[in-house]
Amino acid sequence: MADSRRVEVHAGREVVVDFDPSLTFECVDDCTWCCQHGVLLYEQDFFALAEHADLADATTDFRGEDFVRKEEKDREDHVGEDGQACYFLRDDGLCSLHLEHDWKPARCSVFPLAVTVEDGDIHVDIRDSAHEHCEGLDVSERKVIDNLDAFLPEVLWELDDPASDREL
Repeated sequence: MADSRRVEVHAGREVVVDFDPSLTFECVDDCTWCCQHGVLLYEQDFFALAEHADLADATTDFRGEDFVRKEEKDREDHVGEDGQACYFLRDDGLCSLHLEHDWKPARCSVFPLAVTVEDGDIHVDIRDSAHEHCEGLDVSERKVIDNLDAFLPEVLWELDDPASDREL
């Protein structure tokens, strides 16, 4: 693990960075690894999603929290080991929410980062599973530490529990 350091992400909002500051990330075509986990919807995301989709079709409740539903996909690529992927993942491997509405839930922005809370501070690291599954790590010049505002929406600081370890 790299030496931890505090970084201001948004005005007055900082995180403790627990990953190597030289790490780079850029989404790569046909990866869709992040679309295979079930997307936790924070309350603000749930209401925003209602503007773009039928919540009865697109969401499910799991252990008292709202998630974007996963569904069986009729293809072998872009799916998890269970043959499922995000409700909004199109056949071409692209996200209909992001493409058609220029919007995505906070949890989608966070990938491949892991968010935890320790002693009242938000800590950010790379998800353990990202090192073996995420093809976008260290393939570009885009340093994660210099672009944290793109990964970490301000809503995270307003939540009681912004931890990203909850999956469907």
